Amino acid sequence: MKRLFENVGENAAKRMEAFRDSLAFIGEIFCRSLSLVANPRRFRFGDFLLAFERAGFDGLPITVMIGFLLGLILAFESAASLRMFGVEVYVADLIAIGLFRELGPLITAIILAGRSGSAFAAEIGAMKVNEEIDALTTMGLPPVGFLVLPRIAAVTLAMPFLTVAAEVAGLVGGAIVLKIMGVPTVVFWSHVFASTACYVFIMGLAKAALFGWLVGLVGCICGLRTRNTADGVGVAATSAVVGGIVAVAVTDGLLAVLCFIFDI
Repeated sequence: MKRLFENVGENAAKRMEAFRDSLAFIGEIFCRSLSLVANPRRFRFGDFLLAFERAGFDGLPITVMIGFLLGLILAFESAASLRMFGVEVYVADLIAIGLFRELGPLITAIILAGRSGSAFAAEIGAMKVNEEIDALTTMGLPPVGFLVLPRIAAVTLAMPFLTVAAEVAGLVGGAIVLKIMGVPTVVFWSHVFASTACYVFIMGLAKAALFGWLVGLVGCICGLRTRNTADGVGVAATSAVVGGIVAVAVTDGLLAVLCFIFDI
């Protein structure tokens, strides 16, 4: 029994220390970002463009494919029920609202966490194992400004573009299904535009940018915490994927509650 309480206390102390380190890391990112606003020439645009290409353009095919399949699945599943009442045309409204408000940013963030979040953790973790980060610190180059900020900025800006691509692909998939069921394509798109308010689209893009920031943040934190062991990089990459998905899911749930409370 005594050993049980000791393990619980040790784990709680480790969790609190990790939480404190995470808050300090976020504070350092905020301070470094303000310093870059004052002196933009210190920002590493080359690393930013490379990370944006890997997170955005390289991830576009899988994002479009998943979005297209998601639209097909939503259309088939919802049309099967609504068709009994002769209102399968309203599947277009369901798909549009679901993709723009929730599913588009959420699914894209999960894909990004699996691709870019793990990649950031592996890259930074390998640098830590090879003592390259210690070398940067010795030369007076802060790892946060040198390695972290370009990657976080890249995924934050790439997420809205990927989300729009996934949403358009999902709508195309839904239009194909309803076309097969006899609903004209013109009617489908008219329902989509009629049911989608401008603020819903903007809110979805804002959520996408927030989710991208969370994925990049978790990936870089896990990379900087990599242990100098044989499996350290693998553990860091796994933690980045799991932590990124959990952070996005929890944040999405909190935003859904806030939207319900404020009737947004």
